[in-house]
Amino acid sequence: MPLNSQQIKLSLGRTVLRLMPLILMGTLTLITFWLVKKNTPPENSLLERVRLHEPDYTIRNGALSTLNELGNTKYRVLGKKVTHYDDDASIDILTPRVRLFPTGKAPVTVKSDTGHLDGDLTILDLIDNAEIFRPAQEATATEPATLRMLAQSSYFKVLINDDIIETDKPIRLEQGMSVMNSTEGGSFNNVEQSMVLSGQVKGRIERLPRGGQ
Repeated sequence: MPLNSQQIKLSLGRTVLRLMPLILMGTLTLITFWLVKKNTPPENSLLERVRLHEPDYTIRNGALSTLNELGNTKYRVLGKKVTHYDDDASIDILTPRVRLFPTGKAPVTVKSDTGHLDGDLTILDLIDNAEIFRPAQEATATEPATLRMLAQSSYFKVLINDDIIETDKPIRLEQGMSVMNSTEGGSFNNVEQSMVLSGQVKGRIERLPRGGQ
């Protein structure tokens, strides 16, 4: 028997009522998704979100110098290979050699097998076969004579702005004919050109003959 229009409307109404919960749930899901999307900040690109620690340039036989307030060279860092990293602006150096130029005193040379300079250019880590060398210097009108000095350790940290070189690793210190060994490192003040040893210190102190330097 053919359905009249009243029966069709009634059937559609019942179908809509049965489907109403699903329609409401679907509508709520879409609204929730829209709100979350609207209030979520746009994502950066994958390259911006994950910046890999990879070199962006490498220099062979590179050099980096810093001047003091008078415009003179305060220190110079040399390396056979200088590798710069984009993510933190740090620098790795192969066979670093650092020259420190304290005013009116003998230049000090610091070197090691490898080095790492932080992105602020304030801390230089010197790793493996690290050495601090200061040549002997004759007395001047303002400074007394100094003996040759050599400090050796597996690690030195150069605090560039503070003119300090320090380590917590064992140190062997030679000054003139004297030899001292420290178990817990020490600190070298480049301004005063003096070394302070920490921990247990053993060695021998050789006095210079009268009239020697």
